[in-house]
Amino acid sequence: MTERPLVSLGDLTWDVLAKPDTLLLPGGDSTGRIELSGGGSAANLAVWARRAGAARAVHFIGKIGQDRFGELAVAELQAEGVSADVIESAEHPTGVILGLIDRRGQRAMLTGQGADWELLPHELPTETLRRCGHLHLTAWSLFRDPPRSAALHAAQLARAGGATLSLDPGSFQMIQSMGREVFLRILDRLPVDVLFPNDDEARAMSGRGDRGDAMDWFRTRFPDALIVMKLDEDGVLIEGPAQARVQVPATNERAVDATGAGDAFGGAFLTGWLTHGDAVRAAQLAVQVGGWVVSRFGARPPTDEDLLNRIATHAAGAA
Repeated sequence: MTERPLVSLGDLTWDVLAKPDTLLLPGGDSTGRIELSGGGSAANLAVWARRAGAARAVHFIGKIGQDRFGELAVAELQAEGVSADVIESAEHPTGVILGLIDRRGQRAMLTGQGADWELLPHELPTETLRRCGHLHLTAWSLFRDPPRSAALHAAQLARAGGATLSLDPGSFQMIQSMGREVFLRILDRLPVDVLFPNDDEARAMSGRGDRGDAMDWFRTRFPDALIVMKLDEDGVLIEGPAQARVQVPATNERAVDATGAGDAFGGAFLTGWLTHGDAVRAAQLAVQVGGWVVSRFGARPPTDEDLLNRIATHAAGAA
């Protein structure tokens, strides 16, 4: 791997996913499915870029606690072939995310503010960022400071070294809580090349209810960025400076658990786009990977022959 690495900066956490068999009632008890695994949006994207066959090294930067959960989360990254610069905190525990999955596969997340929220600019691996070919950030690194200053400084270092930059807006609810205009002013400091809003985040950012109107707004507000709007069962809508508006359909999988599907989509998309620069081909690969993930439980289900066949077929450019 001689190309400059893809670096994902942000949250590395421990996920606790729960899918109850029945409605949870105050004071009641129920059975269900529970899974514990390494997680975090930025870490998940790095894993999926690697799984999707990235032709370059994939690297993660983040902060964990000096605890067993942090050790396990890093070990899972390394087992996936993702290298890491991980800062360990003696003051804060490794972050934990609780995900509650409903019968339709939709998830509600409760994010604990652990060590991943405490990354500081002076802790960044400066040379790694200067040498990277692409830097991916999530809005979870922007919603408060720290870690906002670290994320913005990382973007400056990467950009000065010639890297491209992508951002996942992360959470429509957090955008609304922060305030749309405040969030947009922060994004104005990030020269993003690729922006990955989902349907809800597109509405929260643009203030537009219609998808086409929202895309018009994105093209005006971020004229130099490729906009990759994730629309769940309706696939993905893409438009950019050198890309006419096009919609790529989703797969027809039944949703079991949407946790991590957006991160899987983003990792696969970046793998394709950074390899050949064709946004439509990259989206065709990404919807296959995202569809596979949403039809299974957890953000990083074990790979199987179906997934490997999808990646092999669509990485080769088949429609």
